[in-house]
Amino acid sequence: MEAVRDPEFLPHDGPLREDVRRLGALVGQMLAEQGGKPFFERVEHVRTAAIQRRRSGAGVDALAESLNGLGAADAEALARAFAAYFQAVNVAERVHRIRRRRDYQREGGTAQPESLAAVLAQLKDEGVTREELETLLRRLDVEPVFTAHPTEAVRRSLLEKEQEIVRALVDEFDPTRTPQELRDDDARILMALSAGWQTAEASPVRPSVSDEFDHVGFYMARPIYRVLPALYEALHQAIVETYGEDVTIPRVLRFATWVGGDMDGNPNVNADTIAATLSAQRTLVLERYIEDAHALGRLLSQTDDRVKLDDKLQRRLDAYRERLVDAAAGIRPRHADMPYRAFLTFVAARLESTLEDGADRYASAQEFIDDIAQVEHSLLHHGGRHAGAYAVNRLLWRARTFGFHLARLDVRQDARVHDEALSALLGDADWAERDVASRVKTLRPYAAGERSFVAGEDHDAATMLRHVFATLADSRKRYGQEATGLYIISMAETAADVLAVLALARRGGLLEDGRVPLDVAPLFETVDDLKGGPATLQALLDDPIYRAHLKARGDRQWVMLGYSDSGKDGGTVASKWSLQRAQVELLDVAQKAGIRVAFFHGRGGSASRGGSRILPALMASPRGSVAGVLRVTEQGEVIHRKYGIRALAVRNLEQTLGAVMRASLRPRVAEVRESGWKDVMAKLSDESRKAYRAFVDREGFVDYFRGATPIDVIERMTLGSRPARRRSMKGVEDLRAIPWVFSWTQCRAVLTGWYGLGSALEALAKDGHVATLERMAHEWPFFATMLDDVEMVLAKADIHIAEAFSQLAGPLHEKFFPLIRDEFERTVHWVLKLKGSGELLSSEPRLATSIRLRNPYVDPMSLLQVDLLRRWRATGGKDDALLSALVACVNGVSQGLQNTG
Repeated sequence: MEAVRDPEFLPHDGPLREDVRRLGALVGQMLAEQGGKPFFERVEHVRTAAIQRRRSGAGVDALAESLNGLGAADAEALARAFAAYFQAVNVAERVHRIRRRRDYQREGGTAQPESLAAVLAQLKDEGVTREELETLLRRLDVEPVFTAHPTEAVRRSLLEKEQEIVRALVDEFDPTRTPQELRDDDARILMALSAGWQTAEASPVRPSVSDEFDHVGFYMARPIYRVLPALYEALHQAIVETYGEDVTIPRVLRFATWVGGDMDGNPNVNADTIAATLSAQRTLVLERYIEDAHALGRLLSQTDDRVKLDDKLQRRLDAYRERLVDAAAGIRPRHADMPYRAFLTFVAARLESTLEDGADRYASAQEFIDDIAQVEHSLLHHGGRHAGAYAVNRLLWRARTFGFHLARLDVRQDARVHDEALSALLGDADWAERDVASRVKTLRPYAAGERSFVAGEDHDAATMLRHVFATLADSRKRYGQEATGLYIISMAETAADVLAVLALARRGGLLEDGRVPLDVAPLFETVDDLKGGPATLQALLDDPIYRAHLKARGDRQWVMLGYSDSGKDGGTVASKWSLQRAQVELLDVAQKAGIRVAFFHGRGGSASRGGSRILPALMASPRGSVAGVLRVTEQGEVIHRKYGIRALAVRNLEQTLGAVMRASLRPRVAEVRESGWKDVMAKLSDESRKAYRAFVDREGFVDYFRGATPIDVIERMTLGSRPARRRSMKGVEDLRAIPWVFSWTQCRAVLTGWYGLGSALEALAKDGHVATLERMAHEWPFFATMLDDVEMVLAKADIHIAEAFSQLAGPLHEKFFPLIRDEFERTVHWVLKLKGSGELLSSEPRLATSIRLRNPYVDPMSLLQVDLLRRWRATGGKDDALLSALVACVNGVSQGLQNTG
């Protein structure tokens, strides 16, 4: 398949253009070999027609007509062919990011934008001293949290083939490769493409929680584990180059996960999955350490007639020889004069014993860290700085970051489940309906340990929760205190919801020194919950029982902010403003009470669910809301995009760390006009929410949504272990936020990212606020970032294809689609006006090029999906061949738009 003939690449994108052309040709070769020449020619015909349609600005009818009525097998093959092209484009763009990073590093002089070197240079120019930087480093805590949310539409075996293509292209950065080596590279790529074509995009079996762990664990234990030291090396080098002085760098990065602990709405997650996940994580990281210990032993071949050891290390080595008899016997006589190798053999033996829970196991990760630190210290003091200390230091950074637990495991449960258990334990059928004050009064003695529950032992929810907290208690003893993370309460609304967790945790035996060793984080999800969040926090801080608990936790309260459900509840504008305002008010409550509040951002991949570029997002946050701490969810395809390729994993971690440093040390300057802008923003939020709710609350909306989007296909896909709905769907509240966004993305309306903004802007314009809105768009980072996010979503949308999907809803199409079309046009008009632009993404040429490159190829899959949906629904959803073709379309569109939910 050829590349786009006139793709408008940027001036320095010659290598990217060449990679797209070359990979496109190899995809074409693969399609001809696998499907035959007539199939390839049909693909080319459709591709050409799609490009001409885009260039001419014509409607979709002619292109749709050419795709209607295809047999299920032919339709699936055609969709997969275009998906193969997207795979090529996606890979080419990722490789180009690696190329551009290397170009900056090779050329010197100008640091790559958003690199640690660039961030530190800018901070120094703004007056940040080395002492100020060191103070921040001591409290810097960046923690990506990997979730199991079902938004990754590609199985891991295909992602691994993609990595092989990346390696082949990166190898060619070497200008000395011979013609034969280049031909070999093409053969490697063609093999990966062909094997991928012969592999189903998704398993027909819904993944288990264990499968989800395997998927997430792959990224943590492979690319991230390998590149983590490179982040610290880049930070150290940037500090030395910027300030001319060395500094001691503490751990500034760690990881967490929800896989195996997210019980909210998932009956497959419980105490058993918590225990199994923590055990699997321990196994995974210990296996990596064992590999590294053996590799270091081979590297550190120094002999005792050439080097000396620190006395402390020598004594430890002698002790190990006496204690670890079997391991000592396994050291070959020819290696007996290699003390470092011998010591690391013993380290590996103790790690293996730890893996098997044997007598010679390490009691803690710190014991292992101390052993490796002793090796580094000895090398540095005996001529080994350049004879292995560098490699030992890399293992140290891994051990300090991952411990024996790999990632902290969060636990999440719905507040309603806690209430159900408490109702049984208290023998109070009306518990959940009682007022907050009476529930708080009842819970206090249980939360303080002054009273114990005596009823409800045979109740399902009560028994399940007792096992959960007992497992957390056991896990902290077995795997260390850092193995467990936050306990998150979904749908938290009151102080009683938080006290309930303390009471239930005591009942499960989760106690250390008489207190519950748990950071309890209420999750404020809906717009109303976000509005009520500050009052809930104030009530908690006024409660003496909870305040005593918080003091034992270092006087830091975690609050999780829900981007997904607030967007589903009130639309994107109301969501973003509610989140911004909630942070300001929560910070104020905490400051007055003399405690710290730390925010956990529950962002998704799409802009509709809080996804955004990290630096603008943090710089647009309220002053003081970052303060050296960033905890944020990483989900679905975002994990692969950020961490699937080692070089890009380092780049993304650098960007994140740099953004946190910048937002913490030099947050955006206070704006005196902001108070007035907040009033305007509040009106904009109210108007937007009113327009959004008028749309989703309109009679017949649920039926329209189910007809005009492929939600019924998404519900049948095997993307994750959780059900797509919380209960029978009576309104948008009953649908999970991820399939909600996924559905609107698939039908190309993507209205979750913009609906309501156009009407709100028009309403405020009528009230004379246009000049103020224009100033806000150019001078207020919060508002500017929001408009940028909306602009990107509008650019990815296609209202003509959305109309084709809408027509599937029958008579409801005429009731709802005119509202969508008018609001889309209104929103585009006002976004362009406020930004002073003539077309979408004129200030983001890279993103605009990427979308233009893909759009003509997404269109055929979208229109195929419309025809297949119509035919599949006519069978009552019973034609599995049509469903398989539909799933291929969904996967292909996801790759093309680089977005699911």
